[in-house]
Amino acid sequence: MPDRLPRQLGVVSTAGVLVGITIGSGIFRVPSTVAADLGSVGGIAAVWLAGALITLAGALTMVGLTTALPFAGGSYVFIREAYGPLVAFLYGWIKLIVTGPAALAAVALIFAEYGRAFITLSDPQVHLLAAVLLAALTAANIRSVKWSAGLQNVSTITKVIALAALSLVILHWGDRANGALSAPVGPGTISFRGFWPALIVVLWTYTGWVDLTFIAGEVRDPTRTFPRAVASGMAVILMVYLLANAAYLYVLSVPEMARSPLVAATAAERAIGPHGAALVAALVMISTFSSLNGSILTSPRVFFAMAEDRLFFRSVATVHPKYRTPFVALLLYMVLGLIGVTTRSFEQLAEMYVLGIWPFYALAVGAVFLVPRRRPDLASLCRAWGYPVLPAAFILVSIAMVAGGAVTRPLETGVGVAIILLGVPVYYAWRALGKRRAAAERAASHSVTR
Repeated sequence: MPDRLPRQLGVVSTAGVLVGITIGSGIFRVPSTVAADLGSVGGIAAVWLAGALITLAGALTMVGLTTALPFAGGSYVFIREAYGPLVAFLYGWIKLIVTGPAALAAVALIFAEYGRAFITLSDPQVHLLAAVLLAALTAANIRSVKWSAGLQNVSTITKVIALAALSLVILHWGDRANGALSAPVGPGTISFRGFWPALIVVLWTYTGWVDLTFIAGEVRDPTRTFPRAVASGMAVILMVYLLANAAYLYVLSVPEMARSPLVAATAAERAIGPHGAALVAALVMISTFSSLNGSILTSPRVFFAMAEDRLFFRSVATVHPKYRTPFVALLLYMVLGLIGVTTRSFEQLAEMYVLGIWPFYALAVGAVFLVPRRRPDLASLCRAWGYPVLPAAFILVSIAMVAGGAVTRPLETGVGVAIILLGVPVYYAWRALGKRRAAAERAASHSVTR
């Protein structure tokens, strides 16, 4: 596949995209949901550790696949090479119908809701602010990949420093007397029905490792860049998440965490008083701004790759003649986000995203076993560190997680499966339409030549 998008991104920008997308709104809200589901410090620690290990297993596998197939669309390309165009189409389909709107809308709404700490906003105005932000960042990404990557680097560095500093302030100034860490920490009781829902929302906070692969076609020297970017980026993410959770538990009991949907603001208020809430609100807005920009930079490349394969409207693969960006795909993604902004709550969007997309993440990781059989020339590149243990472990855990989600969230899981299956007739209808168009173009060409 030829490179139609220029390779402009180095290690710093690639790592910035990974960290910026991953550390979004989740770390400010998900700990509350986790505390409600598990009810103990031991359970909270276990689920965050499980999420980190699952993510690391998948991310290391993706490094090998991305260096072997460094093309726009990333995991979409891996699935296409391993399983064929139907499964690849279904991946793009679920991203188009479910996870695309969910990912953008969930983060944009959090940004707008926290804006209420500084200005008075009605509910319609919150939705309007989220929509305006999506439009503005889309325009910036259409204008220049370098500009959007620079914006990503600055906003990511700012939020990592600010979140780490906030955690340290809470740990230094907070009173641990009423916190969950004031007593000896035991393993606690972890129930099946509590663990799997908690794991689903925790994995929401880690999903940037897959989005990073979407920009593989615009990264310089992928064989060198991706391993370094993933290693450094994951180290930063784990440090920030563990530090933030420790700070929350230092000043809050587990029941208090469970009752506080804005757990970061509650912890900051407990440590430094009323100004803590405003400080956290500003930090959340910076964090979600960075995450949104990273999502807009990466995810439209899936639709671009689908259009390149003629599995979507060809116009979506159009590259701007001046800015060299996939501007039609970017505009499409913006429209999806605008639709999602008007629909659901953060928690519903997060669960919808993970339950809808995770089976395809498992398929993408599983491609590491199949791509070398179809492309023996890529075998050595595909087998990254931990092969074959880590990808096999990731797949097994993913199967268990999806099965657990089916038990604890049967309605959401059933709806996700139904939407995926609905994509099958759409795929065959699209292919049939494409064949008729190709036949008509050949007939027209033949008529002209005669």
